Amino acid sequence: MLLIAIAGLALAIWGWLIFFHGRFWQAGPILAPVGGRQLDRRRCPDVCVVVPARDEAAAITQCLSSLLAQDYPGRLHVIVVDDARTVGTGRRARKGADPKNRLTVVTGRPRPAGWSGKLWAVSQGMAEGARLCPATDGFVLLTDADITHDARHVSTLVARAEGGGLDQVSEMVQLHCVSPAERMLVPAFVFFFALLYPFASVNDPRSKTAGAAGGTILVRRTALARIGGIDSLRGALIDDCTLAARIKHGGGKIYLGHSCLARSIRPYPHPHDIWRMVARTAYVQLRYSPWRLLATVIGMIVVWIVPMELALFTHGAACLLGAAAWVMSMASYTPTLRRFNLMPAWALLLPVVAGFYTLATIGSAINHHRGRGVVWKSRAYTDADGAISTYTHPEAGGAVMNRTMTGDDIG
Repeated sequence: MLLIAIAGLALAIWGWLIFFHGRFWQAGPILAPVGGRQLDRRRCPDVCVVVPARDEAAAITQCLSSLLAQDYPGRLHVIVVDDARTVGTGRRARKGADPKNRLTVVTGRPRPAGWSGKLWAVSQGMAEGARLCPATDGFVLLTDADITHDARHVSTLVARAEGGGLDQVSEMVQLHCVSPAERMLVPAFVFFFALLYPFASVNDPRSKTAGAAGGTILVRRTALARIGGIDSLRGALIDDCTLAARIKHGGGKIYLGHSCLARSIRPYPHPHDIWRMVARTAYVQLRYSPWRLLATVIGMIVVWIVPMELALFTHGAACLLGAAAWVMSMASYTPTLRRFNLMPAWALLLPVVAGFYTLATIGSAINHHRGRGVVWKSRAYTDADGAISTYTHPEAGGAVMNRTMTGDDIG
């Protein structure tokens, strides 16, 4: 009877997820590309692109080449903030071709207490942007140094924001998915992200759900001013979703979709690379709570692992109910696999992948309680820094789906 009850619970959860959880499993919205020629130059607001960069010498040239080649007809400034742990990033940024005189490279100052490294770099970039574009309207595009952009990307983002009266437009960039580890684990990250932040709910003004993907965030300067600017986020380690929550809960309209015009060039060739990315902020998203961690682990086991176990190793009603739940989970994963051009058979590994993310989350908690805190690019953050996420989706049963692959949230 116990096994039947557990199987029934798993099936009921999957029924609710499939039919009543923001259609998270669907392919998700994609913006149709808009070229600069389709925009009215006289009505194009200024755009300042801020690129925080710390030890990004390997990627910065490709990133900047794509940004400086944008066909956006309005005023466009690209501001790189060199966070200067090593000299290579700034040197390569300054050497790049800049035929339209759009590029400014700022040497970052030491990080004050209470700031995350990335947000401190963004703050300096926005200060430079305010100097270059003193008008209070227009947009800021926050993107990472490991992202490349199609020439139409900025025009497409601005057209969506202006056409929909949106305060923020964010896109999940196309993630690097070449190595066996990436093919096994990266699509699941996107799937889990959509489960935690259903795109349809994020885009619905009536829903409280707010989320963003750090690789691409276009935000109105007036909306930033309304929430107190980047200063109001200074300690957030999961800064993109914190920003989205502040804007949406302050009455702004936001959009989240998938991108066909921006791609991450950061590889994750081995499982331990992805493990480190997950572990660095998973416990932050759980607000450093052992009880939230326990609930998450139990939830992950019941939702993702138990159905497979029941389907394979029991019989009768428990087997049938477990198999039904397992089939539903695999079917919901199929649209994500198609996005990555992978065979549906990869869905058979979803319980194993869920176990990987669960263990990485436990590892994140262990690191925290050992006093290691969050470590990224030679910087360590602990509770004393005040650098914690200020937003978590209320349905935190999937909180292992943290913000790690869509941008360097910490920096």
